[in-house]
This record gives sequence, structure tokens and C-alpha cells, in this order.
Amino acid sequence: MDMRPNPVEASLHAVIARMSDADRARVDAAIEPAAARATAASTHWNFDLPAQEVDAVLGEGATDNARRGLMAVWTLGLMERARAAGLPQAVMDLYPYWIEQTASFLLGDEGDYDRDFWAKDVRLALALSVPGARSQIIDLSSPMGPGESVRHALSGRGIGPLVNYVRHGANRAWLQVHTESRHLEDFNEDGWNRAWATAAEICKVRPDLAGMIGSSWFYDPPLETISPRLAHLRLNPLNGGAWMVHQGPGEIHTQRAAASPGSRRALIESGQYVARSWLVAWPRKALIAWADNWTLSRRERA
Repeated sequence: MDMRPNPVEASLHAVIARMSDADRARVDAAIEPAAARATAASTHWNFDLPAQEVDAVLGEGATDNARRGLMAVWTLGLMERARAAGLPQAVMDLYPYWIEQTASFLLGDEGDYDRDFWAKDVRLALALSVPGARSQIIDLSSPMGPGESVRHALSGRGIGPLVNYVRHGANRAWLQVHTESRHLEDFNEDGWNRAWATAAEICKVRPDLAGMIGSSWFYDPPLETISPRLAHLRLNPLNGGAWMVHQGPGEIHTQRAAASPGSRRALIESGQYVARSWLVAWPRKALIAWADNWTLSRRERA
């Protein structure tokens, strides 16, 4: 019997072998306490907090090779961790792709570990965030307080979001979706629909969840005209029973909306368009109903 590791496992072991003796000792000491502290922090609104907790355990002077090594160790155990979490098959089917992408990134990455990637990798490796599609990850527990809905109402935009929040989401955890910029194969309508449908499958096995939320500049209503290819990101959830909450402009939203050359960047640079972030909230019952219909229609087309 061939007992050699598969290519993905070999890549992860190569990342581990690349660590110095000092880094390996630091990582070995951090594996369990860092996982425990990151997991405890995962329900906080701050997406980066689990990674910050891991940094605290690794301690001052930890190298980025040590961080990559720790990610490799955790990724080797990710399938077992995911199975223990009782995740639906829609999520489990995506793990081989994500583990392969993670192994490739860790093996090829050198120098500084991008902080956004580090935050996402900690969450993914510990199954705090799980695959939704090939370009989307889903946090398994995210709070949504009433504050943004109250501000939405006080700004004269209506009380609908606050009413919906009280009806569907008060004091309950939500799933939250994020885009993975390292592989954007599914950043299209079908990929996003798959991510929404995956979230619905998670809701089916987690009755405690209120539904799914997302927060981004690309839910901004003017984009239906400015960038019509992005309109599905807002319209599909709305047509399926979601609601929107205005969050406002900000430098990070401007940067991300203007990242690609084209008419949107030109409008931003000329001052004719100000990018604004919106939160989309899709309550579980409506999300599941939409996803079941989408899955059925997809099967009928196949």
C-alpha cells in the first residue's frame, strides 16, 4: 500500500518543515491554546479577533513562517474538525478545493503574511468560517445588533429594517458571508447563488441561526446603473425576502469600489459617485425557501 501523503498534504508538510527549530517549538506550544482562544473569540463582531488571539498566544517575536506553519498544522486536521462540527454536505463538498488552495498559498507565500489573509485563514483552518462557494466563506456565528437599523431609521430611510430586526433577528446569531480575493472563480451570479444556498443548508442543521447577513459596498443601489453586472448581489436577496440596512460611506468602501479600472472608478474620482456600504439581512425561513426553489430550478435545467 502506498503510504505517501497526497500532493496537498505534502505541500502542507513542506510548509511545516520550512520552520526553524525555534518557530516549531513556538507553534507546538501554541496549537491547542491558540485554537481555544480563537474559537472563544469567534462570536464577536470583530472578524479579525480570532487571529489577534492567535497572535497573542504565539507571542511577541513570532515570525510569519511560524504563522504559516501553524496554519499548515491546523489545515491538516481541518476535514476531521469539519466533520465533528456536523456541517451539511454542501459545505463538506467544498473543502477539498479550499484545502488545496490554502496549501498552495502557504507553500508559495513568502515575506509578510497579509493581515486580511491571516485573519481569514485562522477562521477557515479552525472551521469558524466555512466554505460557501469557491470565492465565498461563511462565518458560523456573527452578531447583528439593533444599532445600524436604528441609525437607518433616524436618517430618514424608514423603520422597516428595525421592524424586521425585531421580528427575525433580535438576540440571535447570524451567518455572515465574505469574499475571498485570492480566488474569485465564483464571484459571479451562479457562485453567489451557491453561497446563499449553502448558507440555507447550514440554517437547516442550525435552528438557532436567524439567517444570513453580508456587508459591502457592492450592495449599494446606484450600482444597478453604474455596474449592472453586480446588480444580482443586491436584487437576488431582495427578491428572495431579504432586507437592506444603510451603513454609510467610508474610505475602505471607496478603495474597494475603485479598485478596478473602469467607469465606476472614474465616477468616484470625479466625485459623481460616493460608495456606500449596505448590510443585507436574509432571514432563515425566506432564505431556505429561496434556496430550495433555486436548487430545484437548477436541477431541472441540468
